[in-house]
Amino acid sequence: MPKSNLRIGTGFDIHRLVKGRRFILGGVEIPFELGLHGTSDGDALIHAIIDALLGASCLGDMGKAFPVDDPKYENADSTHLLSQIVDKLSQQNWSIVNIDSVIICEQPKLSPWYGQMKENLAKVLKISANTISIKAKTCEKLGDIGNGAALAVQVVALLEKIGKQIV
Repeated sequence: MPKSNLRIGTGFDIHRLVKGRRFILGGVEIPFELGLHGTSDGDALIHAIIDALLGASCLGDMGKAFPVDDPKYENADSTHLLSQIVDKLSQQNWSIVNIDSVIICEQPKLSPWYGQMKENLAKVLKISANTISIKAKTCEKLGDIGNGAALAVQVVALLEKIGKQIV
């Protein structure tokens, strides 16, 4: 049976919204009175993308790549972490075909920032912005996300193995 050179990975991340932190998604700082709690800058979109890419390539997960108990990741810029994963994928002959994401939160309204997030992510991922989808949904005021205490992100990534057939 022929093997496919395509692999799909999924990623998920959730962070509490807290005072005294910047609100950063897709490497873009968005004006908001709350920010995302986390060891790094809390960029849940990038964290979910990292997990989707690592999952598709079978290279582990974000916790293995960037342990939360390692002080060098305290307040780390997540775009730098993503860049390291992109380099690792390239070394393994993986090419990113596309990224599809959904951000789940009640506030702030994110659609004005989609273009900037896509452009920023495209530069780091080394792909075209038109291969990145960003959407936002609410939880209709249900649960911790619905009451504004948290934000979650789900991502699907498609990778293609370049040059070598998957065995």
